[in-house]
Parts: sequence; C-alpha cells; structure tokens
Amino acid sequence: MQYDVLILGRGIAGAVLAEACRQRGLSVHVFDRPQAGSASLAAGGAVNPVVLRRMHPCWRAAALMPVARTFFGQWQQRLGIRCWHETPLVHVFSGPDDVQRWNHALGDARAAPFITARAEPEIHQAPFHAPHGYGTVTDSAWLDIPQLLDAQRTELLGERALTETLVGGGDVVADPHGVQIGDVRGRWVVDCTGPFHHGPGLSLVKGESLTVRIPGLALSRIVHGGIGLLPIGGGLFRVGSTFKWTDTWEGTTEEARDWMLARLAEFLGLPAEVVDHHAGVRPAALDRKPIIGQTGPRQAMINGLGARGVMQAPWCAGHLLDHLMAGHPLDPEVDLARFR
Repeated sequence: MQYDVLILGRGIAGAVLAEACRQRGLSVHVFDRPQAGSASLAAGGAVNPVVLRRMHPCWRAAALMPVARTFFGQWQQRLGIRCWHETPLVHVFSGPDDVQRWNHALGDARAAPFITARAEPEIHQAPFHAPHGYGTVTDSAWLDIPQLLDAQRTELLGERALTETLVGGGDVVADPHGVQIGDVRGRWVVDCTGPFHHGPGLSLVKGESLTVRIPGLALSRIVHGGIGLLPIGGGLFRVGSTFKWTDTWEGTTEEARDWMLARLAEFLGLPAEVVDHHAGVRPAALDRKPIIGQTGPRQAMINGLGARGVMQAPWCAGHLLDHLMAGHPLDPEVDLARFR
C-alpha cells in the first residue's frame, strides 16, 4: 500500500503531523519506538505564550496559540478524551525588577493581550511565599501529552498505521516518485525524530522534571516562581523543569532533583513527596525557531521545537503540508535552508 506521508518518530511533532494529515484526508503511516531521552515523554505539557524572564510574548504567540487551541480541541473531541486544559498561569515575582518588567508589559500592546493584574484567591489561600506579588498569564494551557499519545497509539495500531520500530537513514529508499521503507511506500517521508536527528541548526537541551504529591494543596492554576508547578489531577503536580546544555543524555540526576525541590520550597510552604522523576532531551534550534523543510528528494523534516513544542507543532505541521502537498513557499524564518 502507498501512503501519502510516512512519519519517522512520534513525539509531539510526529504525533501532531499524523493528526494534521488525517484532518486533511491524507493517508499516513508512522514508524516509532519510544526511546530513553524522548522530550515528549518527560514534558509537563505547559503551554505558555510569554517569556517570563523578559516579560514579552514568545515567537509568534498571537498566531500560534489560536491554531494550537483549535487543533488540540478538535483532536480531543474526535478521540473522545479530555487532554487540552485551559489553565491560567500565575507568575510569582522574584523581586522589584520583576514587578517593574511586568508593569511595563501591561502597557505593551504585544504582551497585554496575554497577561493581567488580578487577584488569585488560590494563591492567597495556599501558603505561597509571594512578598513581591504576582501577575497572571490568562492565555495559557496545558496538554496531557501521555494521555494523547496513548490514545493515538491505540488508534494507529488498530488501523495498522503504526510500525513500532526505529528507522535508520539507510532504511529509507527514495526515487523521483516517492519513498520506501521495507514494504511500506509513501509519497513523502518526514523525519520528526527530534533530538535523535543529527542535522545542522540543532542545540540539544536536557530537561528534568518531577511528579510530586502535595497533601493539602488545592490548585487549579499553573504557578511559576523560579520553578513551575502544574496540577495534573489526582492530587499530583508536575514540577520543573531544568535546562542543561551539557551531559544531555545522562538521564535523571540527584542534583537536579534537589535543585527543583529547593526552588519549590522557596515559594510554597508545604512538603512535597516525589512520586516520579523524568528526564528528556529537547531539540531546540540555535535561533529558537522551528526547523522545517525538505532534506532531500521526497524527504522532509520538522524539528527544533524545543520547550514550545505543544504551541508550535500544529502550525508547523500545517505549514509543511501546505509546502509538500500544494507547493506553497516556506516561511524563511523556519526554513531549514537558513542553516545550510
């Protein structure tokens, strides 16, 4: 059988591309086997359109957030699950400079649509340490990535559209009319293998996070105060994450665990019990913008989504499919040709 698109990898980029193909009526076959270090398996799933260190919107947030919200909303409805959660993010200010940056952002036409100064009763009712106050990112959310990937895996296996194996470069045979992997043929093959892809423009960043139980804490918002705290249900929270550009494949470390718990204790006066510890490698681009485009005859890629993968992946998938299937030009800001 010949498919329209063969996809290598099923992290957030590959999973979203497969669903984007389905929404366009394109047939798809995915090749993937979970590997240690996968960023999507370790990610908390927070979707924050604001760069909190500088208090301004991240790259194209105004365009990307509506696309992501619509895409994941339609996807969860089709699957009959609830994995996309509209969740405000409360940013606890670290000091007077942080307060000043936030107040300046409130008057900035680019940032103002995403943030507000309002009372958050949950912050006052819980023992949060916020002597300098806080601000709220209203246009934020979180995606339950494991739930979504599990539901998609079940669907793809039922349709015999998923081969759970790893594909090397020598396994892909291309000709002017398409590509072939084993006995599976397609019009295009798209590499979505993230940190496992070796190509120009990528900067690998390890991130660690924790799943913790905090008895007595009732919280429906994401809270960020030097570290992120994300309620995931069942009395559990995700804490993280770290950023490390060296020893990226070393896995979880006691050093990172202790650092995250120390940061959490600085702004929350409740004990946290560690339930799980996660590590993954993010494929970030050197210029912090997605990397998409053609890599060879009938071959393409999506990569470099980094920590903003959930927000960026739907737009990137649609943009690449417009290019491959309809011949639309690639946006120069994301075209992988900028690294050649």
